[in-house]
Amino acid sequence: MDIIAQRTFGLPYIILDSVFVVAFVLLLFFTKRRLTALWAIAGGLLYFIVDYGIFHLLTGSRHIGTVAADGAFTAGGESMMFWVLLWMSLSYGITNFAWIWLCLKKDGRIAEWTILILVWWLVCPVLDDALSGDTQIRIWRETGEYHWFMAVFLAVSYFAVIVYNLLQKDKTRRMRILWLFVIGVAVQFGWEFSLLLGGVRSGGMEFGEQLRVLAVNSLMETNLGLPAMYCIYLLVTSRVDETLARREKISFLGRLAENNAETYREPPAAENETK
Repeated sequence: MDIIAQRTFGLPYIILDSVFVVAFVLLLFFTKRRLTALWAIAGGLLYFIVDYGIFHLLTGSRHIGTVAADGAFTAGGESMMFWVLLWMSLSYGITNFAWIWLCLKKDGRIAEWTILILVWWLVCPVLDDALSGDTQIRIWRETGEYHWFMAVFLAVSYFAVIVYNLLQKDKTRRMRILWLFVIGVAVQFGWEFSLLLGGVRSGGMEFGEQLRVLAVNSLMETNLGLPAMYCIYLLVTSRVDETLARREKISFLGRLAENNAETYREPPAAENETK
Protein backbone atom coordinates (compact mmCIF):
# COMPACT_ATOMS: atom_id res chain seq x y z
CA MET A 1 0.00 0.00 0.00
CA ASP A 2 1.82 3.09 -1.28
CA ILE A 3 0.51 6.30 0.29
CA ILE A 4 1.68 9.43 -1.57
CA ALA A 5 2.25 12.19 1.01
CA GLN A 6 2.35 15.32 -1.15
CA ARG A 7 2.38 19.05 -0.42
CA THR A 8 2.11 22.04 -2.77
CA PHE A 9 2.78 25.61 -1.59
CA GLY A 10 4.45 28.89 -2.51
CA LEU A 11 7.53 30.62 -1.14
CA PRO A 12 5.39 32.97 1.03
CA TYR A 13 4.15 29.89 2.90
CA ILE A 14 7.72 29.05 3.94
CA ILE A 15 8.50 32.62 5.01
CA LEU A 16 5.26 33.19 6.96
CA ASP A 17 5.40 29.80 8.64
CA SER A 18 9.04 30.27 9.64
CA VAL A 19 8.13 33.55 11.37
CA PHE A 20 5.27 31.82 13.17
CA VAL A 21 7.43 28.93 14.37
CA VAL A 22 10.07 31.29 15.79
CA ALA A 23 7.35 33.33 17.54
CA PHE A 24 5.76 30.11 18.81
CA VAL A 25 9.00 28.90 20.42
CA LEU A 26 9.60 32.32 21.98
CA LEU A 27 6.07 32.30 23.38
CA LEU A 28 6.74 28.94 25.00
CA PHE A 29 9.86 30.35 26.67
CA PHE A 30 8.18 33.57 27.78
CA THR A 31 5.29 31.64 29.35
CA LYS A 32 7.83 29.52 31.28
CA ARG A 33 7.20 26.38 29.23
CA ARG A 34 10.92 26.05 28.62
CA LEU A 35 11.08 22.27 28.80
CA THR A 36 8.30 22.10 26.22
CA ALA A 37 10.24 24.48 23.97
CA LEU A 38 13.43 22.39 24.17
CA TRP A 39 11.47 19.20 23.48
CA ALA A 40 9.84 20.89 20.47
CA ILE A 41 13.20 21.96 19.02
CA ALA A 42 14.56 18.43 19.56
CA GLY A 43 11.48 17.11 17.74
CA GLY A 44 12.16 19.37 14.76
CA LEU A 45 15.76 18.17 14.53
CA LEU A 46 14.65 14.54 14.86
CA TYR A 47 12.17 14.94 12.02
CA PHE A 48 14.88 16.44 9.82
CA ILE A 49 17.17 13.47 10.50
CA VAL A 50 14.35 11.08 9.62
CA ASP A 51 12.98 13.00 6.65
CA TYR A 52 16.24 14.01 5.00
CA GLY A 53 18.49 11.22 6.21
CA ILE A 54 16.13 8.25 5.92
CA PHE A 55 13.24 9.17 3.63
CA HIS A 56 15.45 11.05 1.15
CA LEU A 57 19.05 9.83 1.33
CA LEU A 58 18.47 6.23 2.41
CA THR A 59 15.23 5.21 0.69
CA GLY A 60 15.13 7.81 -2.11
CA SER A 61 11.39 8.22 -1.55
CA ARG A 62 11.47 12.04 -1.50
CA HIS A 63 10.93 14.11 -4.68
CA ILE A 64 10.75 17.87 -5.16
CA GLY A 65 10.32 20.45 -7.90
CA THR A 66 8.28 23.43 -9.06
CA VAL A 67 4.92 23.50 -10.79
CA ALA A 68 4.04 26.27 -13.26
CA ALA A 69 0.57 27.69 -13.80
CA ASP A 70 0.09 25.43 -16.82
CA GLY A 71 0.92 22.35 -14.73
CA ALA A 72 4.42 21.85 -16.11
CA PHE A 73 6.70 20.26 -13.52
CA THR A 74 10.43 21.01 -13.20
CA ALA A 75 12.49 18.77 -10.92
CA GLY A 76 14.42 20.50 -8.14
CA GLY A 77 18.01 19.95 -7.11
CA GLU A 78 19.65 18.67 -3.93
CA SER A 79 20.03 22.15 -2.44
CA MET A 80 16.31 22.81 -2.83
CA MET A 81 15.52 19.45 -1.23
CA PHE A 82 17.78 20.17 1.75
CA TRP A 83 16.42 23.61 2.60
CA VAL A 84 12.75 22.80 2.03
CA LEU A 85 13.02 19.64 4.13
CA LEU A 86 14.84 21.56 6.87
CA TRP A 87 11.99 24.06 7.06
CA MET A 88 9.29 21.39 6.83
CA SER A 89 10.88 19.25 9.54
CA LEU A 90 11.40 22.14 11.95
CA SER A 91 7.90 23.50 11.33
CA TYR A 92 6.05 20.21 11.67
CA GLY A 93 8.36 18.80 14.32
CA ILE A 94 8.31 21.85 16.59
CA THR A 95 4.56 22.44 16.51
CA ASN A 96 3.57 18.78 16.78
CA PHE A 97 6.07 17.85 19.48
CA ALA A 98 5.13 20.93 21.51
CA TRP A 99 1.42 20.12 21.18
CA ILE A 100 2.03 16.52 22.24
CA TRP A 101 4.14 17.56 25.24
CA LEU A 102 1.50 20.07 26.36
CA CYS A 103 -1.12 17.31 26.14
CA LEU A 104 1.04 14.85 28.09
CA LYS A 105 1.76 17.39 30.84
CA LYS A 106 -1.95 18.23 30.95
CA ASP A 107 -1.27 21.92 30.53
CA GLY A 108 -3.98 24.08 32.05
CA ARG A 109 -4.02 26.31 28.95
CA ILE A 110 -4.17 23.48 26.41
CA ALA A 111 -7.24 25.03 24.75
CA GLU A 112 -5.35 28.22 23.88
CA TRP A 113 -2.30 26.36 22.56
CA THR A 114 -4.48 24.02 20.50
CA ILE A 115 -6.46 26.84 18.88
CA LEU A 116 -3.26 28.81 18.23
CA ILE A 117 -1.73 25.92 16.29
CA LEU A 118 -4.89 24.89 14.42
CA VAL A 119 -5.84 28.44 13.42
CA TRP A 120 -2.37 29.04 12.02
CA TRP A 121 -2.43 25.79 10.07
CA LEU A 122 -5.72 26.95 8.51
CA VAL A 123 -4.74 30.59 7.92
CA CYS A 124 -1.24 30.12 6.48
CA PRO A 125 -2.42 28.43 3.22
CA VAL A 126 -4.94 31.24 2.68
CA LEU A 127 -2.23 33.89 3.03
CA ASP A 128 0.02 31.85 0.76
CA ASP A 129 -2.65 31.76 -1.95
CA ALA A 130 -3.03 35.55 -1.75
CA LEU A 131 0.72 36.24 -1.95
CA SER A 132 2.10 33.47 -4.16
CA GLY A 133 2.84 33.83 -7.85
CA ASP A 134 2.12 31.27 -10.54
CA THR A 135 5.00 28.97 -9.61
CA GLN A 136 4.49 26.57 -6.70
CA ILE A 137 6.81 24.17 -4.89
CA ARG A 138 5.70 20.54 -4.90
CA ILE A 139 7.28 17.93 -2.64
CA TRP A 140 6.14 14.37 -2.03
CA ARG A 141 7.26 11.03 -0.69
CA GLU A 142 6.29 7.49 -1.58
CA THR A 143 5.74 5.34 1.50
CA GLY A 144 5.77 1.84 0.01
CA GLU A 145 9.42 1.28 0.98
CA TYR A 146 8.91 1.82 4.72
CA HIS A 147 5.22 1.96 5.69
CA TRP A 148 5.37 -1.71 6.69
CA PHE A 149 8.05 -0.82 9.25
CA MET A 150 5.92 2.02 10.63
CA ALA A 151 2.97 -0.37 10.97
CA VAL A 152 5.12 -2.90 12.84
CA PHE A 153 6.51 -0.18 15.12
CA LEU A 154 2.97 1.02 15.86
CA ALA A 155 1.85 -2.51 16.76
CA VAL A 156 4.91 -3.28 18.91
CA SER A 157 4.63 0.04 20.76
CA TYR A 158 1.02 -0.43 21.79
CA PHE A 159 1.36 -4.18 22.38
CA ALA A 160 4.11 -3.34 24.88
CA VAL A 161 1.80 -0.91 26.68
CA ILE A 162 -1.04 -3.46 26.67
CA VAL A 163 1.16 -6.20 28.15
CA TYR A 164 2.54 -3.83 30.78
CA ASN A 165 -0.97 -2.71 31.80
CA LEU A 166 -2.24 -6.29 31.99
CA LEU A 167 0.62 -7.24 34.31
CA GLN A 168 0.49 -4.07 36.43
CA LYS A 169 -1.76 -4.68 39.44
CA ASP A 170 -1.55 -1.10 40.74
CA LYS A 171 -4.20 0.87 38.83
CA THR A 172 -2.48 4.18 39.56
CA ARG A 173 0.61 2.97 37.68
CA ARG A 174 -1.08 1.84 34.48
CA MET A 175 -0.68 3.87 31.31
CA ARG A 176 -3.86 5.51 30.03
CA ILE A 177 -3.68 3.78 26.66
CA LEU A 178 -6.82 5.31 25.11
CA TRP A 179 -5.65 8.77 26.17
CA LEU A 180 -2.29 8.22 24.47
CA PHE A 181 -3.94 6.84 21.34
CA VAL A 182 -6.32 9.80 21.08
CA ILE A 183 -3.47 12.31 21.45
CA GLY A 184 -1.47 10.58 18.72
CA VAL A 185 -4.37 10.47 16.27
CA ALA A 186 -5.69 13.95 17.09
CA VAL A 187 -2.38 15.77 16.60
CA GLN A 188 -1.66 14.16 13.23
CA PHE A 189 -5.29 14.49 12.10
CA GLY A 190 -5.39 18.18 13.01
CA TRP A 191 -2.30 18.81 10.89
CA GLU A 192 -3.37 16.60 7.96
CA PHE A 193 -6.94 17.94 7.87
CA SER A 194 -5.79 21.57 8.04
CA LEU A 195 -3.39 21.03 5.14
CA LEU A 196 -6.09 19.24 3.16
CA LEU A 197 -8.59 22.09 3.65
CA GLY A 198 -5.94 24.63 2.71
CA GLY A 199 -5.16 22.82 -0.55
CA VAL A 200 -1.59 22.10 0.53
CA ARG A 201 -1.92 18.36 1.11
CA SER A 202 -2.79 15.97 -1.72
CA GLY A 203 -3.51 18.70 -4.28
CA GLY A 204 -4.65 17.26 -7.62
CA MET A 205 -5.40 13.82 -6.19
CA GLU A 206 -8.80 12.15 -6.39
CA PHE A 207 -11.06 12.62 -3.36
CA GLY A 208 -10.89 8.95 -2.38
CA GLU A 209 -7.09 9.02 -2.40
CA GLN A 210 -7.11 12.22 -0.33
CA LEU A 211 -9.25 10.51 2.31
CA ARG A 212 -6.97 7.46 2.32
CA VAL A 213 -3.89 9.63 2.93
CA LEU A 214 -5.74 11.50 5.68
CA ALA A 215 -6.89 8.30 7.42
CA VAL A 216 -3.67 6.29 7.17
CA ASN A 217 -1.36 9.13 8.17
CA SER A 218 -3.61 10.20 11.06
CA LEU A 219 -3.74 6.70 12.51
CA MET A 220 -0.08 5.81 12.02
CA GLU A 221 2.53 8.48 11.50
CA THR A 222 2.58 10.35 14.83
CA ASN A 223 0.72 7.75 16.83
CA LEU A 224 3.41 5.09 16.41
CA GLY A 225 5.76 7.11 18.62
CA LEU A 226 3.36 8.11 21.40
CA PRO A 227 4.22 5.32 23.87
CA ALA A 228 7.94 6.05 23.48
CA MET A 229 7.35 9.81 23.77
CA TYR A 230 5.33 9.28 26.93
CA CYS A 231 8.12 7.21 28.50
CA ILE A 232 10.61 9.97 27.65
CA TYR A 233 8.24 12.55 29.11
CA LEU A 234 7.94 10.61 32.37
CA LEU A 235 11.72 10.12 32.65
CA VAL A 236 12.55 13.77 31.96
CA THR A 237 9.84 15.25 34.19
CA SER A 238 10.84 12.98 37.04
CA ARG A 239 14.07 15.02 37.18
CA VAL A 240 13.21 18.59 36.09
CA ASP A 241 10.14 20.81 35.88
CA GLU A 242 8.93 23.07 33.07
CA THR A 243 11.26 25.90 34.08
CA LEU A 244 14.23 23.47 33.84
CA ALA A 245 14.72 23.61 37.62
CA ARG A 246 15.60 20.34 39.31
CA ARG A 247 12.72 18.79 41.24
CA GLU A 248 12.61 16.27 44.02
CA LYS A 249 13.71 12.96 42.52
CA ILE A 250 10.93 10.48 41.84
CA SER A 251 10.91 7.05 40.20
CA PHE A 252 9.57 6.40 36.71
CA LEU A 253 6.52 4.54 38.06
CA GLY A 254 6.04 7.18 40.73
CA ARG A 255 5.98 9.87 38.05
CA LEU A 256 3.49 7.79 36.05
CA ALA A 257 1.15 7.61 39.04
CA GLU A 258 1.66 11.34 39.62
CA ASN A 259 0.81 12.17 36.00
CA ASN A 260 -2.27 9.95 36.12
CA ALA A 261 -3.53 11.99 39.06
CA GLU A 262 -2.93 15.32 37.32
CA THR A 263 -5.69 17.14 35.44
CA TYR A 264 -5.92 19.75 32.71
CA ARG A 265 -7.18 22.35 35.18
CA GLU A 266 -5.02 25.45 35.51
CA PRO A 267 -3.21 25.61 38.89
CA PRO A 268 -4.07 28.45 41.31
CA ALA A 269 -2.57 31.87 40.59
CA ALA A 270 -0.30 31.74 43.60
CA GLU A 271 1.19 28.45 42.42
CA ASN A 272 1.68 29.84 38.92
CA GLU A 273 3.68 32.76 40.28
CA THR A 274 6.19 30.43 41.93
CA LYS A 275 6.89 28.43 38.76
